[in-house]
Amino acid sequence: MKILAGRTEVEITQGDITEMDTEAIINAANKSLVLGAGVAGAIRKKGGPAIQEECDRLGGTYVGGAVVTGGGNLKARYVIHAVGPRMGEGDEDRKLADATRNSLALADEKQIKSLAFPAISTGIFGFPIDRAAAVMLGATKAYLTAGASLEKVVFCLFGQEAYDVFAAEFKRQWPQAG
Repeated sequence: MKILAGRTEVEITQGDITEMDTEAIINAANKSLVLGAGVAGAIRKKGGPAIQEECDRLGGTYVGGAVVTGGGNLKARYVIHAVGPRMGEGDEDRKLADATRNSLALADEKQIKSLAFPAISTGIFGFPIDRAAAVMLGATKAYLTAGASLEKVVFCLFGQEAYDVFAAEFKRQWPQAG
C-alpha cells in the first residue's frame, strides 16, 4: 500500500526491517542505546558489533530523540536509533511523535533519501499498536506536508496483525492510498 505525499513515497509493508533495501532503517531504541531484544536485537544480530560499538560511543539520547550510526553488515547504510516512550511514563503520544519527527529530520539533515520505520514502542515498551499507528503516521504526514527532501518512507511491520493495524490507519489518514 503506497501514496505520494508531496515528493515522498510513503509505503506500508510487512516484513523484516533488517532486510529492507532502504538507505536507513529505524531502530526502536532505548535511551541508553543498548541493542537488546526485539528490533534492536535483530539489528545487533544481523548488523554485527560495529553498530553497538558506535552506540556505546554516542552514550545514549533522550526519550523522543534520535541519533544515527552506520549500518554495519545490514543492507541499510545507516541505523537511526529512535527512542520511543514506555507505556505509563506519561506524555507518551508526544514522545512517540517526537521520536518519529526527529528520525525524519535527522534523515533529512544527513541527506538520507529512504528509510524504514518499525512500530516504535509497541514491543516490550507496551505502547498499544493502534495508538502507535495513529501517532507515527500522523507525525509523518505532518512532517512530509511541511516539505521534506526524503524520497521514500516505509513502515515495515513485523507480522500480519501489526500490518493490518497500520494499513487501516494508513487508509484512514490517506483515504486515496492504494
